[in-house]
Amino acid sequence: MPFKPPEQAKCPKCGKSVYAAEERIGAGQKWHKFCFVCGVCSKMLDSTTVAAHDGLVYCKNCHGKSFGPKGYGFGGGAGALSTETGAQHGVKKGEMSNKPTEGHVGVSTGPGPHCPRCGKTVYENEKAIGLSIAFHKSCSKCKSCNKSIDYNTMSEHEGDIYCKGCYAKNFGPHGFGVGSLA
Repeated sequence: MPFKPPEQAKCPKCGKSVYAAEERIGAGQKWHKFCFVCGVCSKMLDSTTVAAHDGLVYCKNCHGKSFGPKGYGFGGGAGALSTETGAQHGVKKGEMSNKPTEGHVGVSTGPGPHCPRCGKTVYENEKAIGLSIAFHKSCSKCKSCNKSIDYNTMSEHEGDIYCKGCYAKNFGPHGFGVGSLA
């Protein structure tokens, strides 16, 4: 009986034999190094960046945008823009977008904490970091001068936030020798 070499695996993309020296494994199949690319953006993949769906391979970013959860609060959901190409993913004609419906100004919408400035729900990915009161990042501005502030540059007073300068001017100690060059 003559020796018969084992059948070589075929690359799912080009259909040619994949030899051990050039193989990449993903989605339970063997691929050529240069065929092992994202099905959307064509980035080269490796074992740490690959995500499979229906036998095809994608980078984790494109996989999340194309097949991940959709809706408000998910960064790569329906209608998300690619940060590299500007191409829009998701939302096809007749699908819902991830944009919330507008409520009335000053009226609380949805569950969870509500922003004191706009009255809308503050989801975790929109929350200004380091503040004890739930403000949207875009709403975290000084009540007096409207300057953008963060946890390093803000002070709280009676449920509202102020920049350090306005807080000192309005609520800090006053009198001779306070805040001067003395």
